[in-house]
Amino acid sequence: MVKLGILVAVAVLLETVSGASLGVVYTEGGMVKGENIRLGLFRRMDVFKGIPFADIPGRFEKPKRHPGWDGVLQATEYRKRCLQVNLLMTDTRGSEDCLYLNIWVPHGSKVSTGLPVMVWIYGGGFLVGGSMGANFLDNYLYSGQEIADRGNVIVVTLGYRVGSLGFLSTGDSDLPGNYGLWDQQAAIAWVHRNIRSFGGDPDNVTIFGESAGGASVSFQTLTPHNKGLFKRAISQSGVALCPWGINKNPRKFAEEVAIKVSCPTDENMAACLKMTDPVALTLAGTLSLSSSPDHPLVENLALSAVIDGDFLPDEPYNLFHNTAGIDYIAGVNDMDGHIFTAFDVPSINSPLVDTPIEDVKRLLTSYTKDKGKAGLENAYSLYTSNWGSSPSQETIKKTIVEIGTDYIFLVPTQTALYLHASNATTGRTYSYLFSQPNRMGGIGRPYPSWMGADHADDLQYVFGKPFTTPLGYWPRHRHVSGYMINYWTNFAKTGDPNKGEKVPATWPKFTTTGHQFLEINSKMDKNYVGQKMRLRYVHFWTSILPSLPTVTSE
Repeated sequence: MVKLGILVAVAVLLETVSGASLGVVYTEGGMVKGENIRLGLFRRMDVFKGIPFADIPGRFEKPKRHPGWDGVLQATEYRKRCLQVNLLMTDTRGSEDCLYLNIWVPHGSKVSTGLPVMVWIYGGGFLVGGSMGANFLDNYLYSGQEIADRGNVIVVTLGYRVGSLGFLSTGDSDLPGNYGLWDQQAAIAWVHRNIRSFGGDPDNVTIFGESAGGASVSFQTLTPHNKGLFKRAISQSGVALCPWGINKNPRKFAEEVAIKVSCPTDENMAACLKMTDPVALTLAGTLSLSSSPDHPLVENLALSAVIDGDFLPDEPYNLFHNTAGIDYIAGVNDMDGHIFTAFDVPSINSPLVDTPIEDVKRLLTSYTKDKGKAGLENAYSLYTSNWGSSPSQETIKKTIVEIGTDYIFLVPTQTALYLHASNATTGRTYSYLFSQPNRMGGIGRPYPSWMGADHADDLQYVFGKPFTTPLGYWPRHRHVSGYMINYWTNFAKTGDPNKGEKVPATWPKFTTTGHQFLEINSKMDKNYVGQKMRLRYVHFWTSILPSLPTVTSE
């Protein structure tokens, strides 16, 4: 009994000693208090949810600084996501009052100071998404807890306007667009100004994001408005050069939205749109989900960034000089295009339904339509070069996924890496291919047995879900999650993904001559380093196809 008493006393003592907490934090807007949680014997974490980084945004206006508050703001609940369509696009959710961020600060036995900071930008096609991500039984996808704890970094997640309210543009100064990108930029600037009070190092900030968030990260590195605000960046499955990244004809879409909400399409359009009900505007800016190989889904992503002469003063490929000092990781999932091509050609998911070769041609025709017959013929001969005389159904289905992956994600990402490396002064460049097979693939499951990593499959591993909900995963999933968190947080700390916590393979820098990359999955070892990722296909889309004469459409 005496021993037990001593143990209890020691435990109580340890608990008081290791009770590290920031308590009330002073920020530019006022005082905030989060929640302090215990993670282990000498580990605690402060979690702040719903700190405003800007005022409630004006309709189609850039964000403004928050006026501040009196007393102590209790930052313990996620705020609503920005007003957006629901997944069926039949209704809306969220609020216009949505410019808030969340912060996870890990502590050892003492309160942390000078920690590296990782700022997350969510994806969702610029149409949907929230700083907390999807949730299941209060397990939020974008909870920064696992990354912060395992990597000993501060994690910040932010909200930004999406859909019509975030990206509608008339293509001129009436409604210049890019409001969602300005929101992200305001949050990054807020972090730079305030994170020291939370124990962070304002001179060691990494921004990271996936899909539209990965493209957003890329835009934030390219804009001249972020000089000195962050040091490193990670784009997962999305860069500024993706075919859906920039809307080349924003006025056309703005006029379609105006007609749907009974606004004129003349010089009074912008004034009318500004006064229209925000729910109606949001519903009018939806994406058509009807697609086919002739009109692929990717072409329907009409709400995106625009070259506005301000946030983006030029075409993205002309702005890489602005990234010269930024360390950059970019990569894709090996079947990133699956989610899109499965909309266009649903038969690829069904082992019982044949996919006709004609569908391969139709998809390639739509992706190469500017180049007419010559474009299609060149593309088709490349993608069928290893088919033999009678390709199997699996070969045909996989080819469709490869075409979508290359065109929508892989080739633009390789191009961005090349432009980053060729403009870099001090910035380092790293490329990866994520290939952990989708957990829904296999006999009797929704996806085919040959399924690799689908779009967004990487998120659960980066955010440590196999550790948070261990019953939902196998040990191999914890391996790949641990590897990714170590690479990502090593990079955030030092600019080198190999320095710090142990990793299974040394990740070489991407150079303009060697194009080295790392393949990431649970089986990886030092042999998972490759070079010149799908070079024949990259060469086709970046050199051969553009050099063909453009066909003028009737």
